[in-house]
Amino acid sequence: MRCSAMWGSGWRFCVMEKALKHKYNVGETVYFTASNVARPAASGTYEVIRLLPTDGDDCQYRIKSSTEAFERVAKESQLDVS
Repeated sequence: MRCSAMWGSGWRFCVMEKALKHKYNVGETVYFTASNVARPAASGTYEVIRLLPTDGDDCQYRIKSSTEAFERVAKESQLDVS
């Protein structure tokens, strides 16, 4: 729950935020589909390295391909079961 107060009014309001649950787990193999044309990325099979905080309504993950020396950040909407 997130609560905010209005300055000088003396009242507060609280907003219930829906907690999103990650669909994939660390160590799981997923298929990544690149969606951003401006920043091309290699689509293919990746391993979930870390669960990251959500970005709006989309969970995020740190993923790694065995063919690349670096990790990527991917949104859950870009991933599928491998």
